[in-house]
Amino acid sequence: MAVRTVLGLVTTVVALAIAGCRVLYLYRMATAGQPAEPERTIGGAARTLGSVVRAEVAEGLVQRRLLQWTVPGLARLAAFAIIRWRNTPQTLGRRSRFFGSHLDAAWLVLFMIFNVVSTLLLYRGAQIDTGYVRFERGAYASDAVARVLAPPGRDANTVIEHVGVLLAIGVVFGFLVLVVHSKHLHIFTAPLDVAFARRRSDAAGAQGVPGALGALQPVYSGGRPVDFEDPGEDDLLGRGTIADFTWKGVLDLLSCTECGRCQSQCPAWNTGKPLSPKLLVMGLRDHALARAPYALAADDQARAALPEAVRAEGARPLVGAPDADEAERAVVPFDVLWSCTTCGACVNQCPVDIEHLDHIVGMRRYQTLVEGAFPAEAEVMLRNLEHAGDPWGRGASARAEWMTGLAFEVPVFGANGEERPPDDVEYLFWVGCAGVLDDKAQNDKAQNTSRAVATLVHRAGVRYRVLGAGDLGRPDQIFAPPREVLGAVPGTRVVEMARSGERSFCCGAGGARMWMDETIGERINTHRAREALDLTPDLVAAACPFCIVMLTDGVRAVDAENGADAAADPSVEVTDIAEVLLRACAPAVPHTLEGTAR
Repeated sequence: MAVRTVLGLVTTVVALAIAGCRVLYLYRMATAGQPAEPERTIGGAARTLGSVVRAEVAEGLVQRRLLQWTVPGLARLAAFAIIRWRNTPQTLGRRSRFFGSHLDAAWLVLFMIFNVVSTLLLYRGAQIDTGYVRFERGAYASDAVARVLAPPGRDANTVIEHVGVLLAIGVVFGFLVLVVHSKHLHIFTAPLDVAFARRRSDAAGAQGVPGALGALQPVYSGGRPVDFEDPGEDDLLGRGTIADFTWKGVLDLLSCTECGRCQSQCPAWNTGKPLSPKLLVMGLRDHALARAPYALAADDQARAALPEAVRAEGARPLVGAPDADEAERAVVPFDVLWSCTTCGACVNQCPVDIEHLDHIVGMRRYQTLVEGAFPAEAEVMLRNLEHAGDPWGRGASARAEWMTGLAFEVPVFGANGEERPPDDVEYLFWVGCAGVLDDKAQNDKAQNTSRAVATLVHRAGVRYRVLGAGDLGRPDQIFAPPREVLGAVPGTRVVEMARSGERSFCCGAGGARMWMDETIGERINTHRAREALDLTPDLVAAACPFCIVMLTDGVRAVDAENGADAAADPSVEVTDIAEVLLRACAPAVPHTLEGTAR
């Protein structure tokens, strides 16, 4: 017994020392970066202790997002190995959600879990046979092992019990050392990542919605927003190196489980583009770990003494240039960064609250503001934003033109210098840039939608102010109201696409892709339009002017694939739900429609 105690204590001390040194090293690596935003603390941006606890219960204990996919979610809880086997990359290639994941390490962890259980059963079974432990009932597995070990007798089982306990200690602490040195570190970092994730209120006032699905963060430097009117000389404008990531950003990277849920839902990855949110995070994590000795070195002399591979990693560019050689050398190739549509599917699906969009946008900001590196076709759009304040370059003087021709006056908030709406105003109508200025796309479709909404609320007698469309769907968690509007139109049968609601598929316009051509893989809007046309609708309805433009072009592309003239009108109309409702309110306009809702 004394020998067992000594060996157990030595094993414990050595393992805890190794694991502790690794944890301290990772802590130093993470905190060597930028400070996190103030909203990460309790009391900031809809963050309360209660919201943190609720998030830990929902995301950590209950695994809410995994269970959103009923069959895969429950199956994961029952047998993760079966899912892994059915989704093997060797068979499915990039269609597998595990494509690019560290699969050998995953199998090793499953083997270690087996060893933890088997060694526990071994010494428990031997303890039952020696009379050291007795379970009156319920220990079915231990009792079964005890029956197998019983024939050699009490003395043999005493030896087996000693050996089993030492093996169990060795396996458990060996597992601990393995975990902190592998991607399975997420076992410990994921709860922290959930706790410090950005939170906000949704449109209905519910607390704790992932903040990365809402408005983009300001540009932070040193933990405070950059004042672009008077920026500091040392202010960082985005993320140019891994050292520019905050400690929360590094925590994100260390928390990735490589489950591939983000990858399976990403519109870029699903249309043959090089961006996978999972592989992006994995690449950044591997770079951060490989570069850590360089970042933590005391001075240039210490850096010079590092191995050549570490020094090369320290000098490796974070984002590649458009040329192939630089793209291959960089951590994040140019086309990977700019394939993102910022739809938020990755953030929405991540079970550990990784904020992919914050990192992608941060790197894009640095590339645009500091390096001046962005897709060439975005240059006109960016110049228009700089000089006119809108992507079309039309300027503020054109913002009221969409109201021309309406038979009533449209009240505009701020037109007379007022700072708050009148007390009798019920709603503010946020029109958005496309609904105000885009008079060229699809026969004024965007402006027609704005006019339709204004006409509807005017006919309803609602007091409103035009303010200037916010995001529905994932950002604001608003899914039912647009469908309720369509369902209320007489003669209309609403048919949902397979990917809808929280799992909706992007139209391809997000992330400024509206103004950039797609030259890699299948066009996202064509892919999405094909999904809609497979349901043979009479009409495709959306609640976003950009979706309408992209889906209309997508329908034309599918028509052209089927032999139609590419310049002809699309075979199926794509329109806004407001226009569908307006037609239903005008008896002269037929409105017996079968629509597909996004």
